[in-house]
Amino acid sequence: MAPVGVRAVSVAVIGCGFGGLAAVIELKRRGFDDIVVFEKAGDVGGVWRENTYPGAACDVPSPFYSFSYEPNPRWPHRFSRQPAILQYIRDVAARHDVLRHVRFGAEVTGARFDDGTGRWTVELAGGERAEFDVLVPAVGQLSRPALPDIPGRDTFAGPAFHSARWDHDVDLTGKRVAVVGTGASAVQFVPEVRRLAGHTTVFQRTAPYILPRPDREFSPLHHRLFEKLPITELVERATWFGLVEGLSVAWVYARPLATGIRAVSLRHMLNQTKSVPGLFDKIRPDYAVGCKRVLFSDDYLPALTQPDVSVVTDRITEITPRGLRTADGAEHEADVIIWGTGFRATEFLAPIAVTGAGGRDLHDEWRDGAHAYYGLTVPHFPNLVLMYGPNTNTGGGSIIYFLEAQARYLADYVEHLARTGGCLDVEEEVERTYDEEIQRRLADSVWTRCSSWYRSATGRITANWPLLSPQYRARARFRPADYRVLR
Repeated sequence: MAPVGVRAVSVAVIGCGFGGLAAVIELKRRGFDDIVVFEKAGDVGGVWRENTYPGAACDVPSPFYSFSYEPNPRWPHRFSRQPAILQYIRDVAARHDVLRHVRFGAEVTGARFDDGTGRWTVELAGGERAEFDVLVPAVGQLSRPALPDIPGRDTFAGPAFHSARWDHDVDLTGKRVAVVGTGASAVQFVPEVRRLAGHTTVFQRTAPYILPRPDREFSPLHHRLFEKLPITELVERATWFGLVEGLSVAWVYARPLATGIRAVSLRHMLNQTKSVPGLFDKIRPDYAVGCKRVLFSDDYLPALTQPDVSVVTDRITEITPRGLRTADGAEHEADVIIWGTGFRATEFLAPIAVTGAGGRDLHDEWRDGAHAYYGLTVPHFPNLVLMYGPNTNTGGGSIIYFLEAQARYLADYVEHLARTGGCLDVEEEVERTYDEEIQRRLADSVWTRCSSWYRSATGRITANWPLLSPQYRARARFRPADYRVLR
């Protein structure tokens, strides 16, 4: 049912993680109810449903990594683990009547805009099709695991799996485990794997900067305090907002602050590895702090100091049936390989085929790197609004803060569409001018100083927002003048 005085608008949302959830909740708040969420899995949760590896947790404090309108006074930890975050998503979806709109087990393979009807046809894996006025892809940037193109990768005789597709049927007890990658996931699961394995070999291509993680368990007293005096949890949220936003300030505006963060990180890393001669030299980063994602951990580096853990920095040249061969010619035998190699973050919306006005292919439009107006709308793709699209990732804050701003934009967009009729297509010059500004600001950023998942194969930074989170929220406002109306 549409709000009084406007026509009904049907909306298709792809994905039911935090992005899809934010979109549906805001649309329902504005009175729109003709919404279908296509979720290929059997549960809500997105990355927090998929990533079940041991030690999986968020590196943004939970009072901030949550919806502002849905505080949770019963977070078990300051940096909550995956099960608690997934349960939070489930609870929020239930409270806001989102589940009624979700079609589980419905994988979207394509979406096509019809120039004649001005509607989107969504195509499912089983061949079913359905038409909608507005299409909202909310598939995220970190949903498709990346596997390195190493010769012989499929010849390994033992179990091998990506951390985002953890095989819980594989017993690691006493095994020789090879971990490839030292990113955010590996930093969390290596200490857990090491406790079970007979020997763990960590293959490091690039060392991450690591900062202390000031985690704590919230006691029953904390929970009662947060429930009886909600202002206390708001203070906790505001405090962490300021602290993590300080990272964005360092990367964007205050390089002397970045120098200080680097010093704190290196001191932390040295203190945690000095018991093993030469280890600090192996794990010391050789690039500008902030260029890659800075990680938070108090147990990863101590795990590397244990006698049953080895760190290999030589390049992997081949996978053999027995293990991994490195550039120095050594073969490192293993019983299990765990790929901690991240995600195909720059391949936005893949593998979904998206065809816009005039038969334009979205992936062809983005062949040199994805771009969108405030990460939301793309010229020649009318009535398509992205959640967590290009250049809306944060270098220091909480993505949920961005998602709330995007959901507000989406709802304003749909409200205007319902009043005017037709289709809304962002003006090409408006989007181009915006994108040129964003790329100009990014060209002088720390993210240009190394390769990372923030950048596409062409070198274009497609993931990150170049300013502070509040600046995105203030600027990303729906303005009808930015769009042309197609009748």
